[in-house]
Order: sequence, then structure tokens, then C-alpha cells
Amino acid sequence: MFRFMLAPLEGYSDAAFRTLCYNHGADLTFTEMAHVESLTLGNKPALAKIAVHNSTPVQVQLLTGREEQLELFLGGFQPFPGFAGFNLNLSCPSPEVIRQGKGAAMIKRAAKTERLASIIRRHGYPVSVKIRLGTNAHEKTQRVYLNSIRGVDADFFVVHAKTASQESGEPSDYSVYPECVDAADGKPIIANGDVDSSEKVRVLQRMGVAGVMIGRAAMRDPAIFDSLKNELGLNEPERSLPDVEELKREYLSMYAGFGSEKYRVNFLRVVGKRIGSEIY
Repeated sequence: MFRFMLAPLEGYSDAAFRTLCYNHGADLTFTEMAHVESLTLGNKPALAKIAVHNSTPVQVQLLTGREEQLELFLGGFQPFPGFAGFNLNLSCPSPEVIRQGKGAAMIKRAAKTERLASIIRRHGYPVSVKIRLGTNAHEKTQRVYLNSIRGVDADFFVVHAKTASQESGEPSDYSVYPECVDAADGKPIIANGDVDSSEKVRVLQRMGVAGVMIGRAAMRDPAIFDSLKNELGLNEPERSLPDVEELKREYLSMYAGFGSEKYRVNFLRVVGKRIGSEIY
């Protein structure tokens, strides 16, 4: 089955937004990136990022480079309804995160990533990995990202087809996907980056990817998942599509139960509007 996933969006992916997208066709959602070290210390803002209030399918995205901290966190973790596993972040482009040897800096460290993934598997949880094409153009040219795909035993890989040094407005390089699919040797590859039309999805399907992850386009239109499925003939029968005002009302009805003011403001700022590179 070709899968449609909602990207982990800093400042947007609260439980209400995740559920809104799930209600309109997203097959799987992700929390915002959470620092494992902050979680183990009981940091309230970090814990709020992975707060779950319903059974919407979600993977918890973790940022870490330390096996002992991951082990400590998992030792006290309690699965919840809708929990679909953990996602290891090898894609964060923040220079500070990269200086700490985390995020996109981990793309070169396939052996360490496999150790982290094995800890999660040993606790009995599904694990996926989100990567970029390297921290810079040189690493992309050296195809370091293929080492992570080949060397890590994950349930699936999300490949954001840009390097960490690229601006968000620069185009994604879809030409890397056939080689990623070959390197995965049967493990699903999920394409991420600039997915906003059924034409792009068809191109990616022909390349052999197993699904797409959508970020900015979903911020503008949380029903894009059903919209694309309708156009691709994947919804039978076709599902009706809400307008912007209906989406706002649905989000706010859920936000009233478990939302945070920051997320409400961010959601209303972008839904139904053109989203530039300064947003995400």
C-alpha cells in the first residue's frame, strides 16, 4: 500500500493538527522532534512535544546521539493508543544540532545509528529513520546517505531529498530515489520534499518509493492527503474535501480540548495561504 505521511513540523505538529490531517487522509503522523536528553530530565516543553491525547497513529520523533540516554528514556516509556513507533532524526539542519553531532551530522554515522535503532528494536518498538542527503553538497556527492540506508535495520526510511545546507526554498532532488530504493533492498523508502501535486506523486511512484511525506503543503491544506488520494484513484469512493473555514472549525474544536496557544496561532497564520520558505 502506498502511504501518505504528515511530516514532523516544528511549531505546528501538535495533537490537534496531527488528528486533523489524519481525519483527511494522512496514514501516519509524527510528533515534533524531541531531544531525548530533555525527555529523560523531565523537561516540560520537551514532554509537551510528544503529548498524545487520542488514538491518531503517530510515531515519536527522537533526536539523540547517545545510546545510554536513549536506553534510559525507553526504560520508562509507556506506549499509548495510536503509538506506531519511534523515528530517529538524521535530518535536522540546525547548525547547533549538527555541531553537537546530532541531526544531519548522524548521516555519516551509520554504525551508531544502527546501535540506536537496535536499542529501540530490543525494547520491542517499531523504528524508522528520517535522513537528508548529507550536511553539504560534498557529502551528497559521496552518497553518504546510502550507507545509512544499507547499514541500518529500520522499518522504513524517510529521505528528504536535500542537504542540510540547502535553503528550504531550493528544489528537492528526486533523482536520488531510484538509487535509494535499490540500496534499501526491500525496505520501504518514503519520499519527502516539495510533494504538493498528484503529478509529483506519480513520478515518485514510478521511481519505486513506498510513500510520500508532506510538510508545507499540509500546513496550507491539511486535506491535501485526501485530495491527492482522490486524484490518484486511491480513495474509493472519493472523499469530500472541506474548505478552509471547515478545516479551521474542525481544528479549533479539537484545540479547545488539548491545544496550546502557540500552535493555534501558527495554524491560523498559514492554513489556506501561500507558504513561503520563511515559514518552514
